Amino acid sequence: MSLQAKPKQAQLITIFGGSGFIGRHLIQKLAAQGYRIRVGVRRPDLAGHLQPLGVVGQIMPVQANVRFPQSLESACQGADIVINLAGILTPSGNQSFYAVHEFGAKAVAQAAAKANVSRLVHMSAIGADVNATSKYLKSKGVGEENVIKAFPSATIVRPSLVFGPEDMFFNQFAELARFSPVLPLIGGGHTKYQPIYVGDVAKAVANILDISTTGGKIYELGGPEILSFKQLLQFILKTTKRKRLLVRLPWFIAKLKGRVLGLLPNPILTYDHVIMMQSDNVVSDEAKEARCTLQDLGINGETIAAQVPAYLYRYKKFGQYTETGNSTI
Repeated sequence: MSLQAKPKQAQLITIFGGSGFIGRHLIQKLAAQGYRIRVGVRRPDLAGHLQPLGVVGQIMPVQANVRFPQSLESACQGADIVINLAGILTPSGNQSFYAVHEFGAKAVAQAAAKANVSRLVHMSAIGADVNATSKYLKSKGVGEENVIKAFPSATIVRPSLVFGPEDMFFNQFAELARFSPVLPLIGGGHTKYQPIYVGDVAKAVANILDISTTGGKIYELGGPEILSFKQLLQFILKTTKRKRLLVRLPWFIAKLKGRVLGLLPNPILTYDHVIMMQSDNVVSDEAKEARCTLQDLGINGETIAAQVPAYLYRYKKFGQYTETGNSTI
């Protein structure tokens, strides 16, 4: 029986990196469609929050680490589909860009091929390029090449800035605005983004699995709006009803600050982040011409105005009870 003819309830999906931000939303989406889901995580004992996303017995965390190929092979055994969401924004300890994005991506693809799975979906990022100046984007580009070599029919997914209740962009800058009288316009704030709602990323991956012709393609996912970094900060201030000064931060100063802040645990800014911000993060013309975008998967996408205010209210001075029009805080 082919994968397309096999009912979803009979299909097993192994997801690596499923306990993260995108993973939780994707697991909930796939569980609602009836798939059985095996989630490969480093600490299964800390992944109990995933099981309530489906019915009893539908979601099972198992031990797996992208740095240890044998654990990946065990997690892929018997699976019909493998999805790799493992990724990091900032290196920490053994979790380096090389270990997760390059070696890890290759190991997952090889494990999937060895297990004879029918589909492999690999999560990358817009701007991934083996020749990129950014270490993050370069590692993502090398990872893509490694995946394609090991599993030629893999589908690559490159989202732009992903937003949602647990995101690391709107929440971080809204938190910064609570204490700081100024917000930095890095490089003048001109960098363009195409923010995509995490729920739309989940829908896109689910739709990719439903379409047999998506194998071997690279999809770039961006939302319905293209906004500058400055516009995004202005939206945060308007939504949280705070007045803060937006100060232009030239690239060379931003890089210096990034080097210093990058020494801190969970830094809001690193040198590599600044390097990435020197290029726009939007869907390319090549992806549009190839019809490999969010819209080509039948999804229009949510705007930031439709989703972000629902979780940024807690950054207002009086939370959700802040009076309308009280913008003098």
